[in-house]
Order: sequence, then structure tokens, then C-alpha cells
Amino acid sequence: MSEQRRINFTIYHTRTYKCLECELEDGIAHLIQAHTPAALIPHSLASALVVAEIICQKFILGTPLYRQLPNWKRLGIALSEATATNWIIKLSQMVAPIYDLLWQAISAQRYLQGDETPIQVLRESGKAATAKSYMWVARTVKQCPQQIILYAYSKTRSGTFAQKLYQNFAGILQCDGYAGYNLLANSVTRVGCWAHVRRKFYDAAQVNGKTVASVPLTLIDEMFAHERQWQHFSPRVRRRRRRSQIRKLLKRFWKWIDSAQVLPKSRLGKAITYAVDQRPTLDRLINIGMMDWSNNASECNMKRLVIGRKNWLFSTSPAGVRSTAIWLTLIESAKANGIDPRAYITYLLKELPQQPDFADPAQLAVYLPWHYPGARHQNKKTTDKHQTKNAA
Repeated sequence: MSEQRRINFTIYHTRTYKCLECELEDGIAHLIQAHTPAALIPHSLASALVVAEIICQKFILGTPLYRQLPNWKRLGIALSEATATNWIIKLSQMVAPIYDLLWQAISAQRYLQGDETPIQVLRESGKAATAKSYMWVARTVKQCPQQIILYAYSKTRSGTFAQKLYQNFAGILQCDGYAGYNLLANSVTRVGCWAHVRRKFYDAAQVNGKTVASVPLTLIDEMFAHERQWQHFSPRVRRRRRRSQIRKLLKRFWKWIDSAQVLPKSRLGKAITYAVDQRPTLDRLINIGMMDWSNNASECNMKRLVIGRKNWLFSTSPAGVRSTAIWLTLIESAKANGIDPRAYITYLLKELPQQPDFADPAQLAVYLPWHYPGARHQNKKTTDKHQTKNAA
């Protein structure tokens, strides 16, 4: 944090007035006091700007709280790590209704991408401190006009949590070959990721530190070369291009796979086995132009957590890791919608305390990222028309 950054605190002074004439009429003291905005945290020095800065320092820059404290001290703010942690967890509960609305909104989508990664939680009931917990991510595809990137915490990598995460989703999900996704309902159609396939053939092509070209790796690279050229085309155009150009490469790829004779336990043998196991989900991509050729988008979103995890290492409690899921969801969804995440978090921390205690979803829906002033809006019909024209 730059030492030149100015953190402004707002102090409200209110006066209370008494109506003497009213009291003479009915003998009751009538006190009138000006309305003041509700405090972010009652009886606390926490302000929206300060807390938003702490949150963004941790979850955008990956700076642990204990490394932030000296900077705050130089700015004249004496904070303890416990206080900052409590602010993050308590206020994550305040913005949780927005998180829940995003979960509902993403479940209503037709196309999603998903991934999961380990995370360590020290004080988790029934588990050792060294045991693995997991953070799952589900996101909309890049061509969706309203971008949502949802993080969800689970004690395990069990497929039962995949069922919970996607229980209200009926559509097409792009993910890797993890068997836990096999428990998803029949309403979910899975498609594969060619980046995962390529990774295994790339590892198999490493000989003495050098990459030796192989037929399957060369064909996959040709597929990705086409996809890079088509990435901004409309789904309809991408589907047509895949059918006319990539289908030929796929036939050559599977012909080579079917005729290959290698040791099953070798790196190449394992790559072939993975590709064969995923063949139905991989072939479906030919006809689904909305989906990318790989699941790299969700893996990039997961990398934000991984970078942070390398710095702050673990979460102390389930409440802490749940707050991590909430803040990462809001931050990454804001970024995906073209919003400055610091400004968006500050906006939420200023506005939500002014809402009634039991605000209904319609009142809260205006705080979703794509309704924030300055969010990137796209006219899908205009965009598709422009892309189709350029692709012709």
C-alpha cells in the first residue's frame, strides 16, 4: 500500500431538538433528531473505505493481514490482526445475500464452466489441521452478457458437493475428468476440456528436457490455433467453423489414438487412456459454439485463490474460508463485468447497511455487479451480428 494513499473518515454530528409548543399542548416531550446513515459496524471505527482496502489488499494482491498492519500503522491506524479478521468475516455475512443471489443467477444459466482446488482449514470439526478441504468455482462462459464467477467452500472433494453446487442447474457444464462430476443429475450435460488432454500429451512428449513433436500433440495444437482465431466470433459461427475445419482434425486424432500401441502405464499410455475416457465429452464441443475449446477460464479464476493461498497459506476456521469464498465471488465477478472491484466493494459496504434488516431479493438485486454504475453492458444481438459479419 502506498504511504501516500489518504484514508478519509466521515464523522457525523447530529442535534436533537425539542418542540416546546407541542409539549404545552399534550404534556409529552417531542424530541426530533436528524437521521444519520447506519454504521457499517455499530460502535466500531470500521469504515467502508478502510475495510474495502483491507479486503482488496488480501484478495486481489494476496497480501496477508499481518503484512498489511505495518502499513496501516504508518498511516496512523492501529489495527490488530484479530480485528481485521473479524471485520472481514462479519461483513462477509452482511454481503452474503448478494452472494446468494449470484448463486441463484448462475444456476439459471444454460452454459457453465467449473473447477475445484484444495485449501487448508486449521480448525475444522472432525478433521486434522493438515487435512484438505476444497474450494469449488463455477462460472458463466465468456460470451454471457452477465458474468458470474462463484466460489463455494466444501469440506471434501466428494461428488455430493458437486450435486449441491449444481442442484438447480440444468444445462451444459464444462469441467475436467474428475469422477465426482459423474454424480450430477441427468439434467446436466458434461463437455470436456482439450487443455487437460493436451497437458498429458505434452508431458508425454518431454524427452531429456525437450519437447519431441508427436502426432496427437500436433493435432491438438492445430485445433487450438483455429480456436484462437475464432474466439471473438459468435457461437453460431464458431460451431460452423468447428464442423467444417476441426472435425477433420478430430477424425485424424481419434484414428491415431485407436491405432496406437503403447504401454498402458507409460506417460503416453496414460494420456491416451485419459483421452479415450473423455472422448464423448470432448466430441460434444464440435456442436456447442458457446463453449470454449478448453476450461482455462475457470482455471484462471481458480488461480486467483491459488496465488492468495501461497501468501496467506490457510484459513483458520470454516467461517474464515466461507468469507473467502464470498469476497472472491464479488471481486472476480466485478472484474469480469468490467468494474473496479475496490470501488464495487466500497459501494456495497456503504449501501447495504442502509437497507432494512429483512430486505427482499428485489431490493437487493440492484446491487448485483451488472447493475453497478459503470458496468460493461453488451448488446448481444449487435455483438453477434458484428462478429458474424467479420467472420464471413
